Amino acid sequence: MPALSASTNPSFAQSRTRAGAAGTYLLGMQSQRAWAQAVVRDVARRYLASRRECVDAFVDRHFSLTGALRLHRQAIGWDLLRVPANLLLSPVTLAVSVASRIAARLGLARTAAWLDRHRPFFVTAVAREVLWLVTTELLQLPCVQPRRTYTEDALADAILSDPRVAGRICIGDVLPAEARARIAAAISGYAGTRAATAEIATGSIAAGIGGLWVKHATPGMVTLGSVVASMLAQQAAIAAFPLGVGLGTWWYGMYPVAPSAALLTTTTGAFAVAGALFAVFSGIVTDPLQRLIGLHRRRLLRVIGALD
Repeated sequence: MPALSASTNPSFAQSRTRAGAAGTYLLGMQSQRAWAQAVVRDVARRYLASRRECVDAFVDRHFSLTGALRLHRQAIGWDLLRVPANLLLSPVTLAVSVASRIAARLGLARTAAWLDRHRPFFVTAVAREVLWLVTTELLQLPCVQPRRTYTEDALADAILSDPRVAGRICIGDVLPAEARARIAAAISGYAGTRAATAEIATGSIAAGIGGLWVKHATPGMVTLGSVVASMLAQQAAIAAFPLGVGLGTWWYGMYPVAPSAALLTTTTGAFAVAGALFAVFSGIVTDPLQRLIGLHRRRLLRVIGALD
């Protein structure tokens, strides 16, 4: 039986012609898409360079003393409760963050994502304002928050307006959902570093007061309050000792006085409130300092680098 060939079987020849045309079309689509992606990367690099040029002006505008005062007007309100709550929850938040990283390293992506979504942390109004400013003013990307929405997208506009790619790609090819999620995570991380700075500043103040005043290690305001309560009770007992201050100092040096529950509660509560208020408004001091030493600038450049 003779072998089939294109000359003896017209349908076979037609199928081969269609397959060749389809292959050529697919190769053309792939090459065109690769070319468009290369152009997109080129436009994106120019966009990122323009955003990097704006970092210094952005930091000077919002993290100088005047800018920090303007920014922290947002803290007058529920932040007076959110920030102290975050300070109390910080050990749990740290434990959840460590567990999330361990899960991610073990390949448990869904577990890590669930832990990231369920961190016991309250988003403050100041942190939300910082996120808004970085997203809309510095990066000029879309952002949605309660009672306000920003729809401009400078990156997508720059790419889609380029004559080399106009009409050849869609908006989804410009910045896919996973890239936007990565950018949002980077900006949230930047806002989170400011909250961590408030905790460090509060702990440093408490430690400094404890070391200079009461000569004790006091890593937090609650600890400082309990130490001050003990010191006040000791001084009051020495002053009231019937045989004089000298003997009272010797006696109560051997047998220290425990503060009363009322004194302990009052002193600890007062220092806790003072520490909370300082933590809420500590950015007024720490933001200008971080601006002077370049921390804000370096962190924002890392945020922009997340777009690469």
